[in-house]
Amino acid sequence: MGREALCVARLGRQRSQGKALLETSDLIFRGDEFRVKVPFKAITAIAAKGTTLTVTWPEGTLALELGADAAPKWAEKIRNPPSRLDKLGVKAESTVAIVGKLESPFVDEVTARAARVERKPPAHPVNLLFLAAETRGDLERLDQLQKMIVPDGAIWVVRRKGSATITESDVLRMGKASGLVDTKVVAFSDTHTAEKLVIPVSRR
Repeated sequence: MGREALCVARLGRQRSQGKALLETSDLIFRGDEFRVKVPFKAITAIAAKGTTLTVTWPEGTLALELGADAAPKWAEKIRNPPSRLDKLGVKAESTVAIVGKLESPFVDEVTARAARVERKPPAHPVNLLFLAAETRGDLERLDQLQKMIVPDGAIWVVRRKGSATITESDVLRMGKASGLVDTKVVAFSDTHTAEKLVIPVSRR
């Protein structure tokens, strides 16, 4: 979600100034006196009262002084985090192509939401193309695949996390070599991550 704020935090008897970050699935505080990471799925209670956001999870209760405007907004984001398809920009009107083998649950999710889904290189340009990258050789296809998306579309390169076979640097380097720009990274699943590549505005 990408929200962050400088604030004062309390955790039990500890108090610290620092930075709070609202990530995709975690609430993080990095302070002078303590640091803590609270997974959304572990939170058992959440409240926004006045200027303070308070979350409780098995390890304790964290209170963040975010301000009267921010506290309720952060609480709402934690209660209703964006879905995977929301983070990937898949809309009801989207046309999608899936190149390579991706997990069946994802394919089912996309098929249920998008206007059209093709399981191979599309005959007509699509809004979003998902490339299942298993080897560096798969990244060599980026030059041709970008011709299969609309000018303001995107290619999502889906690769295994922590694998030396394909790293983030490989994706960014091959994307740049193909004339594409990286704009976003999303946790695709517990095992995979996805990098978003787009055609530069100057070429659209």
